[in-house]
Amino acid sequence: MASRILALLALLILSGCAAFAPPRPLTTEAEAFAVHGEPTRRWDNGDGTTTLEYSTQPYGHRALMVTVDASGVVIDQYDALSDENLARVKPGMTQDEVSRLLGTHRSVQVFKLSGEEVWDWNVYNDGPGVATLFNVHFIDGKVVRTSRTYVYPRDGMMSGHWYPYSHRYPYGYPFSYRSPYWGWSFGWHGYPWHPW
Repeated sequence: MASRILALLALLILSGCAAFAPPRPLTTEAEAFAVHGEPTRRWDNGDGTTTLEYSTQPYGHRALMVTVDASGVVIDQYDALSDENLARVKPGMTQDEVSRLLGTHRSVQVFKLSGEEVWDWNVYNDGPGVATLFNVHFIDGKVVRTSRTYVYPRDGMMSGHWYPYSHRYPYGYPFSYRSPYWGWSFGWHGYPWHPW
């Protein structure tokens, strides 16, 4: 009996590892379409190759870039929102260059006093809040700096996961909190929660 339990535990551990394994590399443009559907954007690289952008903004934290040659064979693929790629954003880059490098951004904010236009991307959450944003600050269409924003719940405790409801709110960061009236409830960052 003990050996069966150990075998079952080993099977569960191995199946869990398989569930978290990275997706296998794509080999053709047709396979990219079959797996991911239509790309968010297509980029002509000017050398006979094309890059297919699969952005998951505003809620996801990945942007898969798949480069194919003229015959449709995949020659490169990477996550544009990896830490290594984010580090490639440098002062002086144009908005077009940043968009090409990181993919579709999540939102734009304009600060009239500083003259900054700030684009942000939802990236892998490495902070203590419910989300992490990578911000690129532009003045006159050129990068002046980058920063990170850690989004916290407005009140109460965090649940550690995103509430899977699809209302489109400008800041749309779900959180849970303990209400003295309703017990554990869900709401959205920056907006009061109302039962429905």
